[in-house]
Amino acid sequence: MEVSITDITDVEKEILIQATADELAPHFEKAYRRYQAKIEIRGFRKGKAPIDLVKKIHGESIEYNSLDTVASDVYRQVVEQNNIKPIGEPVLTDIDYKRGELLTFKIKYEVKPKVELKEYKGISVEKVIHRVTDKEVEDEILRLRKSNSTIQETDVARDDEHIITADIQELDDAGTPIIGRKSADAKLYLADETLYPQIREALRDSAVEMVRRVKVDHEHDGKKHSNNLDITVKKVEKVLLPELNDEFIKNITKEKATSVDEFLKQLRDDLETYWKERTDRKLTDTLIGEIVHRHEVTVPDSLVKGMLESLFEEVKNRYPNKKLPPDFSEEKFRETNKGYATFQARWYLIRECIINTEGITVDDKEIEHLAEIDAPKMGIDKERLLQFYRTSGTVKDRILSDKLMTFLLENQVVTERVTEDTFD
Repeated sequence: MEVSITDITDVEKEILIQATADELAPHFEKAYRRYQAKIEIRGFRKGKAPIDLVKKIHGESIEYNSLDTVASDVYRQVVEQNNIKPIGEPVLTDIDYKRGELLTFKIKYEVKPKVELKEYKGISVEKVIHRVTDKEVEDEILRLRKSNSTIQETDVARDDEHIITADIQELDDAGTPIIGRKSADAKLYLADETLYPQIREALRDSAVEMVRRVKVDHEHDGKKHSNNLDITVKKVEKVLLPELNDEFIKNITKEKATSVDEFLKQLRDDLETYWKERTDRKLTDTLIGEIVHRHEVTVPDSLVKGMLESLFEEVKNRYPNKKLPPDFSEEKFRETNKGYATFQARWYLIRECIINTEGITVDDKEIEHLAEIDAPKMGIDKERLLQFYRTSGTVKDRILSDKLMTFLLENQVVTERVTEDTFD
């Protein structure tokens, strides 16, 4: 069998394979057997005609109809024999068959690029640490009180803790109502931070049947706009916030906390844990970005497609029965996320190279330790979970990723900055 490989790019290659009739014989033999079970020949039951008769009558047709399958089988054989490590799906680009003589075909395939490791240690990165403020705690308490509030109809909206039900009619510059631009029974919560301040100001101290004219200034697509509105008040409701006391705390926590002081401590601890996780994640993302930025790596299309497919599956899993909304555009999703998928594919290649270079591995003790931690959380017997973890590539990769990030973070120049500002 003659084999020649041509480099198209750093990651794309084309292999030319020529196989003789003798080399093709076992492959065609499989094809004859497959078709034998389907063929009907007079005088024989379906699938029972002798193989020699099948070859005599249908041999040529079977061979030509099986060329794609035979070429694929021969390609896999060549790949194994020559220790070629393709990724993604190979593409048959050309095929020529002279019966009884020679099969010549070309297949394009991709391989992982050779990654030349550059700077991945000693990088200066900033660790932004968020300090939880009293206001954050107070805002969270207010949110909890609002989510457990009740509503009572009243006469006048004396403060922002009121909901106004109103008809909103848009007007032209002359003050004439615009046909088709009326919203009936709109609910306007005066304490809602997204409510236009002009509307909030106009509706303070408003009562049923009052009409308030408002000019709303806003910006859209970088341009300033104004809308003139008539707001007719139809109902005024007072939002009654529950008192912050021990009884309220017992109720919302199902008695996991029994006093205001105890709950405030738990709440602050929870917020600090949340921000610590955000800080660690941001530091990790920043470091990965710095490392990827320092490496020029040609990324195979098949890896990018694989990353996009994983992202798409993640989105589908968020919906019941994996059924996406009717207006969801898969094409737009893939196009929008292609840059991110390319970045992740580049990091995957660099990550693999660092792991191999630094000799980072996973041993059984580490798998056992993870099982000890996870078993109580999952309510599963440790030995049973350990048995699964030992055979799970996903679990081993999880441990490997954690070890890699620990190694990388220990080998950088990390400076800390404490702030009360929030960050993404």
